[in-house]
Amino acid sequence: MTTIDPDLVKRVQAIFDRAPFIAELGVTVDEIQPGRCSTALAVAPRHTQQNGFVHAGVIATLADHTAGACAGTLAAPGHEVLTSTLTLHLLRPALGERLICRATALRPGRTLSIVESEVFALGGRGEQLVAKATVTLALVRDAPA
Repeated sequence: MTTIDPDLVKRVQAIFDRAPFIAELGVTVDEIQPGRCSTALAVAPRHTQQNGFVHAGVIATLADHTAGACAGTLAAPGHEVLTSTLTLHLLRPALGERLICRATALRPGRTLSIVESEVFALGGRGEQLVAKATVTLALVRDAPA
């Protein structure tokens, strides 16, 4: 097993730390590896829609931001990633106490990266795949502070 570069972990964690909306939702980072990222969300009533399912907007946000972090693991120093295209397939209603998102880089590039995110609901029925997203991310130079 290879040791993960602590700077990589810090750089990717910063993607979450600098995003107030992500903190407001309660998304946490579970794992960071080159070309992979997984996140979690403890489902609360504020995350649900009128039928008690996790809102599609929450699922989309989780899939998108996790994909961005995943692409960020492979971005060159001095570059950030921004979503260019997000395609989301909602496969079943999301019910459970927790959501897990696992993102994998399908095609990392110098200017565009393609990442797949899978969102799972964990609850009484075990782990169920509830959504799949394909995300195209543009790599851009860091904006000056």
